[in-house]
Amino acid sequence: MSSVITYNGSTIVHFLLGGVGIALSCAYWPRMGYALGLLYFVLSFVEMYVVMPLTVCPSCTYRRIKGALCIAGLNVFSARIAKERPKKDFPKRAQGLFCANNVYMASLVVPIAAMIAGMIFNFSGLLLLVFLVVAGLLVFRFFVIFPKVACLHCKAKHVCPQARAMGVRDQ
Repeated sequence: MSSVITYNGSTIVHFLLGGVGIALSCAYWPRMGYALGLLYFVLSFVEMYVVMPLTVCPSCTYRRIKGALCIAGLNVFSARIAKERPKKDFPKRAQGLFCANNVYMASLVVPIAAMIAGMIFNFSGLLLLVFLVVAGLLVFRFFVIFPKVACLHCKAKHVCPQARAMGVRDQ
C-alpha cells in the first residue's frame, strides 16, 4: 500500500505542480496561463485515472489475480468500470503515436518543456523552484519508482513493453 501511495502521490503532485508551472510560464498572459495550467492538470489526471483504467488496465495481468494491487491501484478501479480483455492486448498500450504510454509520457514531460520556455522568456525564482521539483519528481519516477519499486516486482513485467525497455524482466 505504501508503494501505491508513493506512486499516486508523486503523480498527482507532478500534475498539480506541472499545471502551476505552466500557469507561471505564461506570466505575460495570466488568464491564458491559468487556463493552460488547469487544462494540463485536468487532461493529465483524466488520462491517468480514467483513460488508463478503461483502455490499458482491462488487459493487465493484475486484473486476473485475486486480491492483487498494481503500483497505481488502478486495477481495482478498472474492475469496477471496464470489462476484462484478453491479456495478449496488454502490449498494445505501447503501439502507435497516441498510445497510452506516449500520452502518459507526454503528460509528464509537457510541463517541463513549458517551464523551460517560460524561464527563457520570463525567468522567476518561483518558476525555477517549481521546475526543479517537477523535474525531480520525473527523475524520481524513472530511477526509483519504476525500476526499484513498480516494475521490479510487477506481475506483468514479462508482457510489458516498458519492463523490457528498462531491462527488469529477468530480475
